[in-house]
Amino acid sequence: MAKLQGLYSVPTGTPFADSLVRGMIDAWGHDPLAFAAITVFLPTRRACRSLQEAFLDLSEGRALALPRLVPLGDFADEGPESIEPLSEGAEGLGEIPPAMPALERQLILARLIRQWEKRQRAATEGSEPLADEHALRLAAELARLIDQTETENLDLANLDGLVPDDYARHWQDTLAFLRIVRDWWPEIEAESRTIGPARRYARLVERRIAAWRAHPPEDPVFVAGSTGSVPATRRLIGAVLSLPRGTVVLPGLDSYADEALWSEMARDPTHPQFGLAELLRDLGKSREDVLTWPGNSETGSFRAEPSDLVATAMVPAQETARWPEIAATIPEAGISEALDRIRRLDCTDPGEEGRVIALTMREVLEEAGRTAALVTPDRALARRVAGELKRWQVKVDDSAGMPLGQTVPGNFLRLLAQAAVSAWAPLPLLALLKHPLSAGGLSPGRFRSLARRLELAVLRGVRPQPGLAGIERLLADSHAESEILDWFSGLVSRLVSIEAAFRDGAAPLDILARRHLETAEALAESDREPGPDRIWHGEAGEALAGFFSEVLSAHGTTSVTDPLAYPGILDALMEGRVVRPRHGLHPRLTILGPLEARLQKFDRLILGGLNEGVWPAAEEPGPWLSRPMREAFGLPSPERRIGLAAHDFLQAFSAREVILTRAQRAEGSPTVPSRWLLRFDALTSLLSQPSVAASKSSPFRGWSEGLDRPESVRASPRPEPRPPFAARPRRLSVTQIETWMRDPYALYARHILGLKPLDPVDADPGLAERGSMIHGALEAFIRTYPTEPPDDAEKAIIAIGHDQFRPIADRPGLWSFWWPRFLRVAAWVAGLDVGQRRDIERSWAEVTGRLTIEVPRGQFELYAKADRIDRLRAGGYRILDYKTGRVPSKAEVESGPACQLPLEAAILLAGGFAELEASRIDEVLFWKLTGGEPAGEVRPVEVDPAKLADSALERMKELVTTFDDPQTPYLPEPLAHLAPRYNDYRHLSRIREWASGFSEDGP
Repeated sequence: MAKLQGLYSVPTGTPFADSLVRGMIDAWGHDPLAFAAITVFLPTRRACRSLQEAFLDLSEGRALALPRLVPLGDFADEGPESIEPLSEGAEGLGEIPPAMPALERQLILARLIRQWEKRQRAATEGSEPLADEHALRLAAELARLIDQTETENLDLANLDGLVPDDYARHWQDTLAFLRIVRDWWPEIEAESRTIGPARRYARLVERRIAAWRAHPPEDPVFVAGSTGSVPATRRLIGAVLSLPRGTVVLPGLDSYADEALWSEMARDPTHPQFGLAELLRDLGKSREDVLTWPGNSETGSFRAEPSDLVATAMVPAQETARWPEIAATIPEAGISEALDRIRRLDCTDPGEEGRVIALTMREVLEEAGRTAALVTPDRALARRVAGELKRWQVKVDDSAGMPLGQTVPGNFLRLLAQAAVSAWAPLPLLALLKHPLSAGGLSPGRFRSLARRLELAVLRGVRPQPGLAGIERLLADSHAESEILDWFSGLVSRLVSIEAAFRDGAAPLDILARRHLETAEALAESDREPGPDRIWHGEAGEALAGFFSEVLSAHGTTSVTDPLAYPGILDALMEGRVVRPRHGLHPRLTILGPLEARLQKFDRLILGGLNEGVWPAAEEPGPWLSRPMREAFGLPSPERRIGLAAHDFLQAFSAREVILTRAQRAEGSPTVPSRWLLRFDALTSLLSQPSVAASKSSPFRGWSEGLDRPESVRASPRPEPRPPFAARPRRLSVTQIETWMRDPYALYARHILGLKPLDPVDADPGLAERGSMIHGALEAFIRTYPTEPPDDAEKAIIAIGHDQFRPIADRPGLWSFWWPRFLRVAAWVAGLDVGQRRDIERSWAEVTGRLTIEVPRGQFELYAKADRIDRLRAGGYRILDYKTGRVPSKAEVESGPACQLPLEAAILLAGGFAELEASRIDEVLFWKLTGGEPAGEVRPVEVDPAKLADSALERMKELVTTFDDPQTPYLPEPLAHLAPRYNDYRHLSRIREWASGFSEDGP
């Protein structure tokens, strides 16, 4: 049996798992049962699965008993449960307390933060209280700081003296709080009989080491693929090396760098080799003590593998001056071969990057057996790629997991909380009711159908009064169908529990959560399944149930001071929790995070999201200690994680083909390429090689552009609908006549096709609604006082206005902007009206009139509702039109489409207003009512009203006669200068398409 013992390394550029298994099979493969006695410690659980797959691939069909594979775990990334396998086989573990649940610890720390902040606020006048959500996020950062402190085996007692007197007062206060944590936290842990996950991990390792020392195992023990980034793991590696048959296999130790270069690497925390150098230093070893793993060639000289080129590009900044020296040792043919295995695709934006990556993965499936993976820390990019792959019915899971709050049940619970705290505002309520889990005792499809009918009945337009009762009142007033009324009444019975909880004020978090869950289960109940079965099934449901179990277990840990903050509290507590798939959906394609990608092997590896700030991520010291304070305390610099990320990036170049992608713009702003890409470009330029981005043509971007491009494009013709005479309107209002003149297509869509625009959901009252409220107030005023004004006209108008403006009474922003304007309008109207009433016999508001005209194809009815008509004591009439917006010009009224007042005059002259006798018209005018400075303005139309009416009536008859001809089309906006300012049907006429002159050859 071959002897494999000591310290080894698998060179960068070599698939780690395959190389490790190949060496083990060469040593023990003659005995299929020999592997059962071997224990292998690996970085993660996924690395264990990767090694199992490597044994399967390389055993050539022979039956083998696999080694015992133990994940070392990463409690920061995979959770405390990932370290429990370390406890197997070690005695005395009952003495090690369990780790405090992460959520409970966060809640306790948040309570300490709020208590401290309250004392600070008491000493500082005018400061705002700390929101519960913010306190929880600070608590999460504080928990990370405690973990880092325990990981590095530091003592919080050393906090004293970290802040010199010349530091800002903020840091003095922060340090004072950290001293409170230092003094109280051990007591809190002792009382709960728990410890932190980092300390528990360290104790598990020490227990394992002690067990080995007491009874050294006779069978082989391996630690493979770990860089020893955690001090406790480094101690475990050292212990394995001291075992009689202990073996440590490092990933990608640089063996060709000379001592000067190696020394610089060992001092640069952002370098890929920094962690391995630190490990060797702790082990008391040098690079000469590290052997190359059997089956791999010695790497004392440059081999011109892709990984070697990348490693050269990533040397410390002060060593880049040696690039020419290194370049002189590289054979040109080797460089070309290495570069042939690398592609770089710079995409326009994240959308194109997602499509391009999906295409690179989809292409792999064209060749049997090939595999591909996307590796990226950008979870949004990962989800985008997974979505793009569904174009070809390819389902791929992101093994790095989906955020708990974005899963189907997680999103459902969040939507319910958001709808409740919004007092059931239309948008959050509809988002909840249309969620797949909402059923309310019905089938989900039937429930959504009723939700859409509720939307059309009362949830479009201005927001109802707050609460479920406000919607019920609006439904009753709208004379909705009994089916909708009954359904909503039943829905209210399922939602009142959470509504009452949020109305009652401050409450313990677990009480609010219990009401939340009761309501969610009631709402999720369908006609076939109970609510709990629909919410809590599957991986996401189980993870969510575990999360809320922790919340409900936190009795009295925290109280929610403002129930409206509950959704934010949930988001803060869910942050960082992910749901990982137990098994991948596709056997040959996968999406991985950098941690999950360690030790994996694929034919094509796509490294996505290579922008600075994404990969590597921006490293911040956190809110509790500044960089100098962290360094003085003994914590590693934040850049240490950049070095770990750089090592993961470098190890990825062991794949047969590597594709590097990035987006040049994100959210409309230019991005900066990852520092590693910039370095690689600089090196290839020095080597007189083309940039990888331009080194070879790639079809993927072209394919991406063609994915959604039609095979041919034809110009969109201008619509020219010609409905038959029988479908053409025979009755229109004076305002619709104006629309007919300005945009016949809009009239066609509204009155012939019967298409009416829907109001926006939860619309802020706009200019039209403001005009309606002012019109309504003045109408009510004139109807109440048609002959004589009251003693205090302004007070009367304001009192009436309160009723009209009630829809925005609960909207402080709108009320504060519009109500003062209305007050100015009321004062202006009152002052003008009192002065004019001596000349007015009687006034009418919103009076309706009709006029039937004869045209060649038959009769046509014109009707109007005049804002106000005054009968003057001198015997004539005055017609007024209120304008809260733009007032038409004299030309538009006299000969243009602004025909409302002239046609109302024609109806009056013909005796079309039933309440008014036909008589002369002395004046037509506009009142411009803006509430600004001035608040109002009288705009008379200085044309003889009789001539104005005759002219408008003749133009209208010509218009009707023209459009009575079935060959006359209803064109959209035929004259640009007459086009309406607001047009609800412009998108239907596709005016932007045909008016742009777009053709197959482009615009």
